[in-house]
Amino acid sequence: MAVKELRESPSLSSLYPKALLGSLRKSGGSTLPSTEFVREGVVVDPAHLAAYNQVCGFRLGDVLPATYPHILAFPLQMALMTEPDFPFPLLGMVHVGNRITQHRPLRLDESFTLRVRAEDLRPHEKGKQFDVLSELLVGDSPVWTDISTYLRRGGGSGEKTSRGQLSQPSPNAIWHVPGDIGRRYAEVSGDRNPIHLHPITAKAFGFPAAIAHGMWTKAHALAAFEGRLPEAFTVDVKFKQPVLLPAKAAFTTWSEGRDWAFELWNARKPKPHLEGSVVAL
Repeated sequence: MAVKELRESPSLSSLYPKALLGSLRKSGGSTLPSTEFVREGVVVDPAHLAAYNQVCGFRLGDVLPATYPHILAFPLQMALMTEPDFPFPLLGMVHVGNRITQHRPLRLDESFTLRVRAEDLRPHEKGKQFDVLSELLVGDSPVWTDISTYLRRGGGSGEKTSRGQLSQPSPNAIWHVPGDIGRRYAEVSGDRNPIHLHPITAKAFGFPAAIAHGMWTKAHALAAFEGRLPEAFTVDVKFKQPVLLPAKAAFTTWSEGRDWAFELWNARKPKPHLEGSVVAL
């Protein structure tokens, strides 16, 4: 595997034009690049962490929420997926799942090495899917991993996978999601995909309104477990129907031994937005 070492985080302002050009030039492929992006000496800005915690609903502190390092990895993920040898255009891809494993609590004063690569291109009933793997290391030891699964629609197998579907549960909480949460999360995450920012730009991509970021819904769900999380755990989610902004969503959780399961639903219709689990290691 080829390693591409970076001295600083890639500039998102330069990557978005590359993503737009890629949507015009790329049509697909059968292989993923064998390049791994690596950045050493990654540190956390306390002010940025505080802003992230406020937007996502976490308490302020010197321990990173398990979803926060995804923000550190996002520029490298974009750099990887806008490279000329990446087979799919970034625009139009669907984020269908995210699995984060925290091997131990991560502290604000630590310095990390960040690695990002793509792997496991495979068929999907609606097209092709693949994983983008991101890792944080301290020394040579991985302390955090993130697997984001993306779907490229078109030319799918047509073979539907069986999915259990629960009836709409009684909520533990009602989320009143404001219409500007997409812009607020974009400010702290750098993810300025136009489908999240404004109804007009979202409609240009086929959505009736702006939609919340999937990783915001995951982070906000994880914030509900603060004070009950073990030091080492995996939080895994599948993204279902988009959260159209503004929204009223029903959030429910239940325990499974020492683990947890959770779901987010449209509060007005029996349509799931997200399902997930927290499993202790």
